[in-house]
Amino acid sequence: MTAVYYTLGLVLFFGAILVSIGLHELGHMIPAKKFGGKVTQYFIGFGPTVWSKRVGETEYGVKAIPLGGYVKIVGMLPPGAQALADEVETDADGNQVVKVRKSNTGMFTQLISDARAAEWETIRPEDTDRLFYRMPWWKKVVVMAGGPTVNILIAFFIFLAVFSTYGTKTVEPDAGRPVIDSISKCVIPYAENRTVCKAGDPVSPAYEAGLRPGDVVTTFNGTPISDWEQLRQLIRGNENGQAVIGYERDGKQLAGTTNTTVEARPDSATDQTLRQVGFLGVVPTSHIVTTTGGPIYTLQQMGHMTVDTVKALGTLPVKVWGVAQAIVGVKDRAADSPVSIVGGGRLAGETVSHDTFPVKEKVVFLAMLIGGFNFFIGMFNFIPLLPLDGGHIAGALWEAIRRGFARLRGRPDPGYVDVAKLLPIAYGVASLLLIMGVVLIVGDLVVPLHVTA
Repeated sequence: MTAVYYTLGLVLFFGAILVSIGLHELGHMIPAKKFGGKVTQYFIGFGPTVWSKRVGETEYGVKAIPLGGYVKIVGMLPPGAQALADEVETDADGNQVVKVRKSNTGMFTQLISDARAAEWETIRPEDTDRLFYRMPWWKKVVVMAGGPTVNILIAFFIFLAVFSTYGTKTVEPDAGRPVIDSISKCVIPYAENRTVCKAGDPVSPAYEAGLRPGDVVTTFNGTPISDWEQLRQLIRGNENGQAVIGYERDGKQLAGTTNTTVEARPDSATDQTLRQVGFLGVVPTSHIVTTTGGPIYTLQQMGHMTVDTVKALGTLPVKVWGVAQAIVGVKDRAADSPVSIVGGGRLAGETVSHDTFPVKEKVVFLAMLIGGFNFFIGMFNFIPLLPLDGGHIAGALWEAIRRGFARLRGRPDPGYVDVAKLLPIAYGVASLLLIMGVVLIVGDLVVPLHVTA
C-alpha cells in the first residue's frame, strides 16, 4: 500500500500544480481578451502538443512537458523604428500580412530584428487595434499581473483554510526553570539535513559539561536561571566563552564546566534568520501552542512569508550552487535548499505514504506544500526582469512614467516602450533559469530532501 499512497501523493501534487498553471494562464488570457487583445494560443506545458482544440480564434491545448504554460497574446513586441508598418504583402493563400523589415547589423540587433519579424508574421492589418503593445499602460499591467496574482490568491485561500481550522503550531518551552528534554551529543551544522552524529563532528558543550535529559539548569556563569528564555539569551551571548553551568539532578546540586561554541542558528521559531551565536546543545521540555485566525491573520502570516521569500530569492543562485556541489559530492545538501517541482512531488509522495503521520497532518502538509509553491511562483514572476511577467510590468510602468513626464514638460509623446531591446537580457535570464531548473531537478533525483517524522 505504501507505493499506492506514494503515487497518490505524486498525482495529487502534480495535478494541483497543473491546475495552478492553468489558472495562472487564465489570469493573463481573460483580461487580455476583455481589453480587446487577440489571444491565439492557450497551452499548459511545453514541447510537442498532446492535444489541442481551436475555439474561435484561440487554440487551447496540452503539451508533453508539464513544467509551465503560456498564452500567445498578439503584438507583444512593437514593430520598431525600422519597420515598414504600411508594407503589406499577400501570402500563398491570398491573405494580407504585415511585414517587418529585418536588419543584419550586429548579433544583438539581428536577434531583436528576428524576434520582431517572428512576432509580426501572423499579424494582419485588421489586428492593428488589438495589439498588446498598443494597449494603455495600465491594461498591460493588469494583463501581465493577472497570472502571478492568481497564484498568490490560490496560496491565500489554501493558507486561510489551514490557518482557520488547523492553525499554526509553535513549540514553546514549559514555564518555570528550564528542564532539559534532550541534549546533542555533537555539534551538527544547522544547515545540514541530518540528526545523527558522524565522525569528525565535535562533541557538544552540553555533553562535555555532563548535562543529561531531566536535569534542571539552575545557574549559568553564576547567574540564577528563572526560565528558558533567560538561559537562551545568556548562552547565545556567551559566544565561545567559558560556561560554568549549575544544575539539579535527583535533588542534588551539581556543576559542569565547558566552553560554548559559536554556531549559525535561527533567531527564533518564527524568525529563521541565521546568526552566529553561542551554542550549548540542550533542548528544553516544551509544549505545542496552536494559533488559529481568519483573513487578517492569514495576511499577516503571508507578510512574514513575503519577507522570507524575498530573502530566499536574493540567495537563490547561491543555494542552487550548493545543490550543484551536493550533486557531485563536495558537501551534503542543505536542509533549507530549494526544490524543483520534482522535489515537491517527491515530498508529497513521502508524506502521503508515511506510516506515522496522522491523516490530518498529511492533508495539512500537502496543502501547505501546494500553497507554498503557488506563493513562490507568484512572487517569483513579479521579479522585474524579462522574460518574467514582472519584466513586462516594469516596461509598462516605465512607459507611464516617461509619457507622464513628457506631458508635464510639454514635450512630444515618446511613444511605446520597446521591450524588444531587452531581449538579449531576457535570453540571458531565461538561460540562467533553465540551468538552475535543471540543477534542482537533478539534485532532487540524486540527493533528494526527505520528509522526517
